[in-house]
Amino acid sequence: MKLDPQTLAVYNSQAGDYADMVSAAPDVMLERFVELLPEKSEVLDIGCGPATATARMIELGHRVKALDPSMEMAAEAKKRFNVDVTIGGFEDVHETDYFDAIWASFSLLHAPREDMPGHLAAFRRALKPKGLLAIGLKSGKGSHRDKIGRLYTYYEPEELSDLLDVAGFSVIGIDTGEGTGLDGSIAPWFHIRAHA
Repeated sequence: MKLDPQTLAVYNSQAGDYADMVSAAPDVMLERFVELLPEKSEVLDIGCGPATATARMIELGHRVKALDPSMEMAAEAKKRFNVDVTIGGFEDVHETDYFDAIWASFSLLHAPREDMPGHLAAFRRALKPKGLLAIGLKSGKGSHRDKIGRLYTYYEPEELSDLLDVAGFSVIGIDTGEGTGLDGSIAPWFHIRAHA
């Protein structure tokens, strides 16, 4: 399943604004994630956007594959951090027992609900035994577009925890909060960390 074309168009047209927004404040969830990584980990940053998280992980000594479907986001990553982004989406994760960790922060929320089990299964295969997965999503139910046209699928922590369990993951931590998105609206979110 490729990213919804309207959602992709929004990210391509507003890549600079999005990069400014995500670069404006430290990412507490990312810092908790990297504290759990072995030195010089192989990490997949999927839906990396302008690669703010990728750049931070590289700075800390990790090797990171940055993957995003937006060519304009990839251009921002190169311009701002000199990071090369592979153009692709969730369907392009084909590795087996390769990554020490996968960072999927606020990217899977654009995947259709029916595709989530398959994506989680691919992540499980791509991770080494005991590998770390972090997923950030917006809290809620159903699926709808935001004020600027991006298509979202909403979850509650319990639902995602159940899906992770079925896919062979063990949840080790859940954080919740709220934040302002690119469309200016404030929304609740949660971040889950799990081991393969």
